[in-house]
Amino acid sequence: MRSLRRYFPLVMLAVLLGWTAPAHAAGERQVDAYRSVYGTPGVAAAVIDRSSVETIVRGHDGDGNAVTARTRFRIASMSKSMTAAAIMLLVDRGRVSLDDPVVKILRDFRMADPRFTGITVRQLLSHTSGLSNSTNNEYVFPPPRTPEEIVGRLADKTLAADPGTRAEYHNTNYSIAARIVEVVSGRSFDDFLRAEVFTPLGMTSTASTLGCSDGVEGLPSAYLVVLGVAVAAPEMPGMCAGNGGVVSTLDDMVRWLRFNQGTSGSGLLSAASLAEMHTPQPKAGDHALGWQSRSATAGAPPSLIGHGGTLSTWTGDMVFSPKTGVGAIVLTNSGGDPGLLSTNLLAERVGAATTPMSNPLTLVNTILLGITVVMAALLVTAIVRARRWAARRRWGARRPWLVPRLVPLALVTVVGALLPAAVWGAFDLQYWIVTVWLLPLLALLGLTCCVLGAVALARRLWFFRRAVRKTAEPLRPATADV
Repeated sequence: MRSLRRYFPLVMLAVLLGWTAPAHAAGERQVDAYRSVYGTPGVAAAVIDRSSVETIVRGHDGDGNAVTARTRFRIASMSKSMTAAAIMLLVDRGRVSLDDPVVKILRDFRMADPRFTGITVRQLLSHTSGLSNSTNNEYVFPPPRTPEEIVGRLADKTLAADPGTRAEYHNTNYSIAARIVEVVSGRSFDDFLRAEVFTPLGMTSTASTLGCSDGVEGLPSAYLVVLGVAVAAPEMPGMCAGNGGVVSTLDDMVRWLRFNQGTSGSGLLSAASLAEMHTPQPKAGDHALGWQSRSATAGAPPSLIGHGGTLSTWTGDMVFSPKTGVGAIVLTNSGGDPGLLSTNLLAERVGAATTPMSNPLTLVNTILLGITVVMAALLVTAIVRARRWAARRRWGARRPWLVPRLVPLALVTVVGALLPAAVWGAFDLQYWIVTVWLLPLLALLGLTCCVLGAVALARRLWFFRRAVRKTAEPLRPATADV
């Protein structure tokens, strides 16, 4: 009996490990499968329930160091939940009401549309303000940096819909919300977040930046991954103030999710404000305030609360079930579909069916690469044979079929220049910059067609002109020998 008592703790530990190991192994399999499908260099993930945290870290960061729970990541649009919390803090303190018109708070807020006076704080946070990328292009270069500058640039913009009538996801909504925090609190947005949100919750490794590509101490570079090849790359410049500029770690994001689950930091926000943040808003569809409602499986009613984050070189996702308390966080240092991984991690934890993983960009990029190789070969051949092409046609300079023979090359050149318009729906030079980061092989195809097509066209015209001149020169009579 005494010997059994001595080994009882070890027996209990073995039993506990026996119960927890399968769940942990299942989560690791999901993370490993995700990295295999998307070629992700580094992943930090966690599965949370009311009493435990399962942490899974894989791969390396942009400096070649192993990813840990303290590795810094950009969390992109997951930052919106923190901006919403900052607004709700001001609501709890009686400084702001969700249904206040924005113009009541921001005296310098102006738009070239009289409907803008009806925009409320609630509509900003639920993406129902009427702001749209169709009337307010968020991909301008150089991008505005500060919340004040972002608000100032709206002076000549219009709305795409009446405020409060429909939802359209638009980052500028949260930059305006960040400006509200600054004006009401009298502090910069990042100072307010650090002092009033991050520090009270123990998120000591979390910071907020104005630009999407701003340097942050301890933040390594992330990656562009194309067909399984990962290349360290800087983040695309963009406006992230209030809408996507937070840098954090897995440890700190676990604290953030636990706060939103109501299991820690309960004194920071009132229960009513926390619940309001997670409640879908009128006319907003699945949009809450900095969060979105989700279905656990396709076709099922919404039962989860979550939000994802996507930049060109960083992606992440967080989701939890208010009913069961189970949640998941995924942080990655490349592109992909982290929402699929977080959903599968939740499903594994509760014993539900998981969704098979596949990367649709693999097929797209393979096709793009194949077309690029073929076009490059054809255009290089046209460049090399330009002299021969011109020589064969020098006698037909005035014939009507000459110009049509040049049309294909001209068409290839123009299509290459306009190729980003096929994705963005409009032609603008700034979309070339966006395409280079988000779809590099599409940009490569466009550049190949545009540059090589123009060179081939120019060489054909050059050699044709020389050939015609040479043909038109009179023959010199031969000189008789004396």
